[in-house]
Amino acid sequence: MQKEILEYLGADWISVRDLISEALHSDIGLLSSVNDNLLSHSGKMLRPVLTLLMARALGGKANLSSCRYAAAAELLHNATLLHDDVADASLERRGAPTVNALLGANAAVLVGDFWLAKAVEMILSSKEHQETVVTLFSKTLVDLAEGEMLQLEKASSADTRESDYFRIIGCKTASLFEVACESAAVSVGASDDYRKAAREYAHAAGLAFQIKDDILDYAGNSQLGKPLGIDLKEQKITLPLLCAMQGSPREAEIRSMIRDIHERPEYCGVVRDFVLERGGVEMAAARLDDFIEKAERSLDVLPDSMARTFLVELVRFNAFRNV
Repeated sequence: MQKEILEYLGADWISVRDLISEALHSDIGLLSSVNDNLLSHSGKMLRPVLTLLMARALGGKANLSSCRYAAAAELLHNATLLHDDVADASLERRGAPTVNALLGANAAVLVGDFWLAKAVEMILSSKEHQETVVTLFSKTLVDLAEGEMLQLEKASSADTRESDYFRIIGCKTASLFEVACESAAVSVGASDDYRKAAREYAHAAGLAFQIKDDILDYAGNSQLGKPLGIDLKEQKITLPLLCAMQGSPREAEIRSMIRDIHERPEYCGVVRDFVLERGGVEMAAARLDDFIEKAERSLDVLPDSMARTFLVELVRFNAFRNV
């Protein structure tokens, strides 16, 4: 499906890739080498794909501003990953060593700052709708910081509730989907109703994407872009575990294990078995289906188009993807 979508986006997709590559050019050898390596392991690049598809679904075609906002969304996303790898002491991402692992935390933070600055430059390079789009991206940065801090706070206390979980993934994942899609709506001068539809689709799709990632952390395979069980090692209580603890007399015991997991790493296996035996994965999958349906319904106000069809297919893909 990804190949079909990229062929459909055609010259717009090439433009986004060129904009990102040009933005990351540096005459500093080490920085250039790191950036090239990161681009070669750039993953699905889902956020810029969403930007371009949404622009077409709302306005019939994308434009240069759409492409710039798509590139900015990807640059910002990767900046946050570089910083997250430092916060989480992650040594691997997308099957390759992180900058944190190769060069250390200081270099990873600096490279992340470089990508973040380039995202800002990309946004400002489009003179149209500048104030509106800057406001959207600024809100996303606030959301990302607040989500990360809330996650860190809850990791140490192991008292994450469902409302905390959804706030965390809303800030850390859905916010980037939202800015990707809403900036697309702004770039094509979409009506308020269409802009609302784009925002609602993105929010639900972002939550669905993260819930699936959290399910795969318990029930995935070795092809996943991060080692399985990493969430537990980082004391993150995600939806499969929250579902499994509902009504269980072992909830206090399990939360205590999460608090002590750094000293007792064998608890990871105990907690994972608990989630699988209690049907936590299946219950989380049912919630995932709800958000997929919500994302689809939000597009009902849009006219039929190939772009809209691809947006629906992308969110449905979360139901069965393994990576």
